[in-house]
Amino acid sequence: MTARFIAVIPARYASTRLPGKVLKDIAGKPMIEWVYRQAAKSGAEKVIVATDDERIAAACRAFGASVELTSPDHASGTDRIAELARRFEWPDGQIVVNVQGDEPLISPVCIAQTARLLDSHPTAAIATLVTPLESETEFNDPNFAKVVTDKDGWALYFSRAPIPWPRDGGMPAVMRHIGLYAYRAGGLRALSASPPCALEQVEKLEQLRALWLGLRIAVETAAEPPSPAVDTPEELEKVRRLVERMPRSVQ
Repeated sequence: MTARFIAVIPARYASTRLPGKVLKDIAGKPMIEWVYRQAAKSGAEKVIVATDDERIAAACRAFGASVELTSPDHASGTDRIAELARRFEWPDGQIVVNVQGDEPLISPVCIAQTARLLDSHPTAAIATLVTPLESETEFNDPNFAKVVTDKDGWALYFSRAPIPWPRDGGMPAVMRHIGLYAYRAGGLRALSASPPCALEQVEKLEQLRALWLGLRIAVETAAEPPSPAVDTPEELEKVRRLVERMPRSVQ
């Protein structure tokens, strides 16, 4: 089953650890171009870069991307995408996938999977993917957001804390959240219209606002391993090395 959806890549220039990271060169192309081309392989009806920075917009136009300039005041990518949902008056049922701008090797399969998951859950406002945690170190690492679900795959809670806590010791079967979201435009607008909730502010996880509002989040294990995100110079070099080993036809 396929789903009709729009992919939006929110991109900002400011980054605490790696300013301008979406414009960093990877094998002769800016990072944002890699993300855009991966998203274009997903089957999306349209791929849009949403940015508040003319430098990013100019780079995107240079390789033929569809670009929309947005307000510089958005606190999150979700809010940036919601601006487009209002601007274009997308119908409430329109599926929109938030594709992270700092994952140059993001899986087109997972992008399509996220849209398909939302499409198959009519009562969901959001769909997202998870992958198994691989070690106790990751379990205790606050940089890995953990998620617990009910028996039907609906999200109960997301946390940077190690949940569920193994009272009797050992390593439980734990799922790590992948920051890939599909929204219905109506839910996206509702989410953006609400101020951050206390849980979101404590954990610094914006998906908690959706749960606080009573919006349902469908969760599924990713069909492919998550791609590396780029937040630091070291992670950028790691991705560059990965790309160097890829066949020229893929580059």
